[in-house]
Amino acid sequence: MKILILCTGNSCRSQMAHGFLQSFDPSLAVRSAGTEASGHLNPKAVEVMKEIGIDISHHTSDSVDLYLGEEWDYVITVCGGANEACPAFTGKVKHRLHMGFDDPSLAVGTGEFIQSEFTRVRDEIKDRFLRFYKDELIRG
Repeated sequence: MKILILCTGNSCRSQMAHGFLQSFDPSLAVRSAGTEASGHLNPKAVEVMKEIGIDISHHTSDSVDLYLGEEWDYVITVCGGANEACPAFTGKVKHRLHMGFDDPSLAVGTGEFIQSEFTRVRDEIKDRFLRFYKDELIRG
């Protein structure tokens, strides 16, 4: 089972989703990428994942161009609302899904508020991807 998770920067939400899916089932071939890959991981994303025992610090922020020639069982976009354009994937894909999440890296305010936004989005990603895993991959 090959799953590609896409967003714009590939530094935060897609990385967290990648980490969760891999933690649910290490046999899944999970990759994440961005249309405008930042080239780095958001340190706060790494931190909030480490808090719950998932290490994504070894992940890389990759361009979607690396994966265009491959076939995928699922391509899942994780961009947020109307102010964010989700990438289109032109490769061979069996199933395309969209699961939108707010971008915690855009949070402004106190350190505590920003931390709470990363934690909130992390938990939303976990819940939604666990449901996807159970409903689509196990029962599918």
